[in-house]
Amino acid sequence: MRFKLDENLPLEACRLLRQAGHDAVSVLEQQIGGCPDRELAAVCQAESRVLITLDTDFSNILVYPPADAPGRIVIRTDDQARPAVVRLMKRIATALQSENPRGRLWIVERDRIRIRG
Repeated sequence: MRFKLDENLPLEACRLLRQAGHDAVSVLEQQIGGCPDRELAAVCQAESRVLITLDTDFSNILVYPPADAPGRIVIRTDDQARPAVVRLMKRIATALQSENPRGRLWIVERDRIRIRG
């Protein structure tokens, strides 16, 4: 599966997905950090990559309908420190073994993953 990780996620998150056999790139690796959300969504669409982000704006299904995208995974956490985010990324990697985010919106929280779409 192909993923793009937003600039608000640690590069270690990319490594976790790569180790799980996925094609993962970071916005920072591609030197497009700071681009507007709509541009990032368009880049993900053009590259057929599921976006993983801490930016909750991407959870607005009226602005970013899940069916119009390769998929989005939005991490909602009060603790955005690296260890907490990496723990959530490990949960995502495990969930990807049985669920496909294509055309869906995943909201990942500390104790659950909600899937829409």
